[in-house]
Amino acid sequence: MLLFRLFLVTLLVSVSTYAVIVTLEYGGGWFGIFMGDLIAMNWPGQFNFDFMCVLAVIGLWVAWRHEFTLPGILLGLCGFLGGAFFLTTYLFVISYLVKGDARALLLGPGRYSGQADYSPAGDSQAGDTI
Repeated sequence: MLLFRLFLVTLLVSVSTYAVIVTLEYGGGWFGIFMGDLIAMNWPGQFNFDFMCVLAVIGLWVAWRHEFTLPGILLGLCGFLGGAFFLTTYLFVISYLVKGDARALLLGPGRYSGQADYSPAGDSQAGDTI
């Protein structure tokens, strides 16, 4: 887990540094550029659309991990809007809260009891299997 946490810190520092440099050079008007490329249906737009889909998966996973509670949905929205800034920080903090348990990190406290259950989906209650 130490290497994963170091990786997260490296990503956060790298993305933050890159964002500061780009913002100083071009300003903070990224949304217009992002949407303009999407509307133009060009390669930068395709990349932006792909990136937006990944952000949607991040947001959905975070909300799911928190069982779609109000805080979970708000965190999911932060994941969608915050991208790597949010996800690296979120995973770093959660990795300590779950004491390095990767299953608990991925599934959330309500879905992981600490014991692996590899039963076929039909043999247990919905949501109980890993």
